[in-house]
Amino acid sequence: MQLPESSPPPRRGFFASLRGNFLTGLVVIAPIGLTAWLIWSIVGWVDGWVLPFIPTAYNPVLLIREYTGLEVDVRGLGVATFLVFTVIVGWIAKGLIGRSMIKWAESVVLSIPGVRSIYSGLKQIVETVLAQGEANFDKACLVEYPRKGIWAIAFISTNAKGEIAATNDNDMVSVFLPTTPNPTSGFLLFVPRADVQILSMSVEDAAKLVISAGLVYPNNGQDPSAPPEIGPAKTAGAEKTPDAAE
Repeated sequence: MQLPESSPPPRRGFFASLRGNFLTGLVVIAPIGLTAWLIWSIVGWVDGWVLPFIPTAYNPVLLIREYTGLEVDVRGLGVATFLVFTVIVGWIAKGLIGRSMIKWAESVVLSIPGVRSIYSGLKQIVETVLAQGEANFDKACLVEYPRKGIWAIAFISTNAKGEIAATNDNDMVSVFLPTTPNPTSGFLLFVPRADVQILSMSVEDAAKLVISAGLVYPNNGQDPSAPPEIGPAKTAGAEKTPDAAE
């Protein structure tokens, strides 16, 4: 039986092709341009905050303006100064004299009632952020949330410890359940290990899935919307069907 010939697909018009090329170029250019703009803006913000603290005799921008009369924006000078200054402070703080000076300065700051609360809170926030930067999520998983029968992607942080582990007979794990499309906010859940389904995908792929609201699936670089390939067994069965019909 001869199948009817399919009609050729309609040709795209000039404006439709132009629109497709524009969208493709926008997808390529937008991430690069936004990343460059964001880095340039952050560097400029740091420069504007650090450069006023550099003495006039050592500030290259002021020296160039004084000797040449030109206004030159040396972008990144403040960032470099901040990095060098931070490294020097860290090197001094590791020594005995530096630790003694830091303890003395902290004792002075903590003795002031109003400043004590602000300093303690900021110090705890900075230490927490740096500790989170060194630690990473272990694995991606599925948990039943917000009710039984509905599954959500989460990330395993650690095993439950301390009072939380002692007050529960089950083997508990702490998981972070992110929100979509902003994964920086979410919920901390303590779930029995038996109720957690570990995913084989990486944490990065799971994060992409959350951020894209389910549009980007990890599939080894293949298009997840493409039809499944017909294996040898299915092909053989398809070839036998006409014989059986005969």
